[in-house]
Amino acid sequence: MRPFHLLLLTSLLLGQADAAPKSKSVPKPAARAPSAARTAAELAEVIRPSLVKITQLGREGADGIGSGFIIREDGLIATNLHVIGEARRLQIEMHDGTTHDVSVVQASDSHLDLALLKIEAKGLKALPLGDSSKVRQGEPIVAMGAPEGLGFSIVQGVLSATREIDGRQMLQVAVPIEQGNSGGPLLDMQGRVLGLLTLKSLKTDNLGFAMPVNELKTLIEKPNPVPMSRWLTIGALNPKLWKTHLGAQWTQHAGIIRSELPGSGFGGRALCLSTHKVPEESFEIATTVHLDDEGGAAGLTFCSDGEEKHYGFYASGGKLRLTRFNGPDVYSWTILADVPSDAYKPGEWNALRVRVEPERILCFVNGKKVIESADTGLRGGSAGLCKFRTTVAQFRNFRIGTDLAEKALEPEVASKMRSKVEEYVADATSSEKTLEGLLESPAAAKRVLVEQRRKLEEEATKLRDLERELHRRAMTKEILAELAKPEPEINLLRCALLLARHDNPEVDISSYLTSFKAMVLDLKEDPEIKAGTIPAVKRLSRYLFEENGFHGSRGDYSSRSNSYLNEVIDDREGLPITLSVLYVELASALGVQGVFGVPLPGKFMVGFRDGPEGELQLVDVFEHGKLVTVEQAALALTEDGRFPEDALAPTTKQTILLRMLRNLMSSVFDNNHSLRESLPYLNLFLAIDPKAAPERLTRAQMRQRFGEKAGAREDVSWLIENFPEGGPPEVMQQLDVWMQSLRE
Repeated sequence: MRPFHLLLLTSLLLGQADAAPKSKSVPKPAARAPSAARTAAELAEVIRPSLVKITQLGREGADGIGSGFIIREDGLIATNLHVIGEARRLQIEMHDGTTHDVSVVQASDSHLDLALLKIEAKGLKALPLGDSSKVRQGEPIVAMGAPEGLGFSIVQGVLSATREIDGRQMLQVAVPIEQGNSGGPLLDMQGRVLGLLTLKSLKTDNLGFAMPVNELKTLIEKPNPVPMSRWLTIGALNPKLWKTHLGAQWTQHAGIIRSELPGSGFGGRALCLSTHKVPEESFEIATTVHLDDEGGAAGLTFCSDGEEKHYGFYASGGKLRLTRFNGPDVYSWTILADVPSDAYKPGEWNALRVRVEPERILCFVNGKKVIESADTGLRGGSAGLCKFRTTVAQFRNFRIGTDLAEKALEPEVASKMRSKVEEYVADATSSEKTLEGLLESPAAAKRVLVEQRRKLEEEATKLRDLERELHRRAMTKEILAELAKPEPEINLLRCALLLARHDNPEVDISSYLTSFKAMVLDLKEDPEIKAGTIPAVKRLSRYLFEENGFHGSRGDYSSRSNSYLNEVIDDREGLPITLSVLYVELASALGVQGVFGVPLPGKFMVGFRDGPEGELQLVDVFEHGKLVTVEQAALALTEDGRFPEDALAPTTKQTILLRMLRNLMSSVFDNNHSLRESLPYLNLFLAIDPKAAPERLTRAQMRQRFGEKAGAREDVSWLIENFPEGGPPEVMQQLDVWMQSLRE
């Protein structure tokens, strides 16, 4: 049997969190007569007309090549999402050499790494889809694609196994997968698709993985189409803020700029220049950079003429380098400094900063000065980011100013904070010998040093825990401050992003608010938005679900990602409540009247009325913005076809946030994570709603289980003090007994 606290938590979560959508029976395909097995040569001849080569087109030609295959005669093509990238035109090359531009990205799923593309064509030869749930280990298979961008090819092998990779069931195949094969079909010997080639093993060339074709069927049944005109803007740099030079592929998500592919300059050099005006005389620029390969190089560029002349301060081969570029090739470059530094952390995010003065240049990494140069060859111009060679580089928090150095803490504040931290650490450690004492006896020293290292590791763990809790308390403080405002002034979008940042300190709230403002600007002057509530609601639904591809989670409903609004904005996939938050806040920002959140049991929806006395209508944001009546929703969500009266009333922003927290707690339970992971959500929940008795009871149980008796006593004491008059006396008696046990 499950312990009582687990049963209690289960009942609470199942009773109050949004339930997963009810499974629907998927119609079985029409029975197909068994096909005789064919040879690889026969399959190649039959299947070749259904294969396509997919090319990403950039300003200077092909930026990437992959494979795909036709699954519908009217031009629907399946491939991997990573094959098509973002903000790039896509060209489809057929087996006979004819080409088509992609008109619509019919569906995409970042978790599955799958995509469906639509071209304007008819009468194409589609491949039949098999059933990946029935594959057998050792079954012969063939894989087809365009390795390294070459012509269509075929390789034969066997299905090695089905394995879980990053929480997903994948088909392991004993065939080589090369660059360009991604997105190609994996077929049985009857020519039915079993999967899409996705991953190449790092251990051996003759081992790869494919995404099961049954996952693709989910996208076919529930598409989220995005026209190419809109797809080209997803992840694209804002041209008002950035100008790229010398190629490479530059994209942006959530404030992080990512650069892939080598640039067209010598050594793969590429620049991304900010349009922000650089201050005259002295100025500073800064960014934080991460390289996936330290053999490459990336960092800051400044004093750029927008062409070939500029400085670069960047990480290269694990060192820090300052170079003056006076032309297009290495003969016109001058390396001013190339130095190692303990302050630089390979494989991690590193903060770079440059200070440019009339007579010198100062370069810093993670706050430590590593280079000082008297070179004055270039001044003025633009500043931005640079990247070299084939490394994938990521940049965040780029800034230009007159003084970007981190300011020292006030001595009194610093002393007080250090004292508190040292006191915290000292409480958990025993007395230590000094280093000199350890060195008196080398044999003993080694043992003592090992012991001390372990203690320091324990202290570091405690400090990380304290840092994490400090961050959560700070986020709680910000959320409470927002919720303390009058209801119309509460920024629900910011609250939801703070909730995501509560778990992930790296969430850049300002960048997501900027992305949201861009959505508002897209629709601000739209005549339908100004035409009244009903036309505005229809326009909002088209904008989100037809033009931008937002959709309900297809197969990862219980993932916490669906409750983080930043990831919902990035992946365009979420729960009913997170999609509703985006919908309602967008309506509010556009001045659309009568649109609000409706807390239906088991499924959050958007409600609207055309005027104060208008009939309540519902938008099912989880089902592509489908309009439903109250009666239809009641029949789908309740046993008796009726809603409680309060379920149809507009809900408060605080209630929405609490419901999101319940979903997060439910995600912990559904995915068999440690129950301790739900404790921060309970703490935040009770900070927002201190009178929530069920959550108080749950936290008391959990605190006791984790040995936190003082916290458990606090919660049980509250339950006793706030026990309702006329409540069951036996429950009060149990609380008294519980409190007594906590005092022992």
